[in-house]
This record gives sequence, C-alpha cells and structure tokens, in this order.
Amino acid sequence: MKSLFAIAYTTLSDAESMRERLGQTQRDYLLELEDIVIAEKKENGKVKLHQAVDLTTTGAVQGSFLGLLVGMLFLNPILGVAVGAASGAITGALADLGIEDPMMREMGENLSAGSSILFVLVKDMNFDRLLTEVEGSGGLVVKSSLNHFEAARLQKALDDHHESVSAV
Repeated sequence: MKSLFAIAYTTLSDAESMRERLGQTQRDYLLELEDIVIAEKKENGKVKLHQAVDLTTTGAVQGSFLGLLVGMLFLNPILGVAVGAASGAITGALADLGIEDPMMREMGENLSAGSSILFVLVKDMNFDRLLTEVEGSGGLVVKSSLNHFEAARLQKALDDHHESVSAV
C-alpha cells in the first residue's frame, strides 16, 4: 500500500539532506520510493518544485534516440533527432508522475520564505527501519496518509535529538 508524507524544514539544504538519506535507504532496499519532491518557498514568494527526476530532460534524451532511429529509416537522422528531442521534451514537461504538482504548490504557498517541504510517496517500506534512518533529522510532519499512530512515531523519530520546526 502506498504512503504519502510531507515533512517541513526551515531550509532547503535540510530537505535535500533528507531526500539523499531516503535515496540511500532505497538503494539499500529498505523502502521503495515512487516519487520524492521538494517544494521550496523562494524569497520572492514563489514556490519552486525540485523533482528528483527531470522529466523534460529525460524525455528529450529518449525522444532524440527514437528520432535518430526513425530518421535513419527515412535517411534524415539529423531532422529525426531534432523532432524527437522536441517532442520528447514537450511530453516530459507535460507528464506529472507520482505526487500531484498543484497540491505541492498549494502547500508550499503556506511556508515562510526560505523554508521547504519534502514530499515522499512510498510504494513499499519497512516502517521501523525508516524510523531508524530518519531519527534525529528534524522536520515537522505536515501531511501524512499514515495512520495516526505511525504519523506520531514518525514525528517522534524526527524530533529525537532535535527541536521541532516552526516553518509552517
């Protein structure tokens, strides 16, 4: 069963550090992430989403390769690469996988300038190992699909050896 939780941090670097820790936890096969995104409230009041995977770039690269193959069939590989890259970039920019961008932007609007929220969508996890990995890293759970008991345990693990965040 998928689980979504959002953790607020006072700085972007704290959220990035936690994203890296969770990425390492995934590489150690302790959890399976579907999506992990940071919403940062800039000093000018705008919300910037830091996606783990840049779908526009990925789409352009894949489109270039497919365009090259199609272009070679029609004896015009350069045109094929250009058309493939453009169509792949457009497709990637329009794709919204995992967590919905409008919801993340809306929650990011409620942050104070300079702070951020880490959104984590997990396909599968060992919850007790997750708690061990995030222990003492700080942050405030602001949204969760976990049950109340698990959400409280997650917040306690984040708080251990750290003070709670008042970013929101």
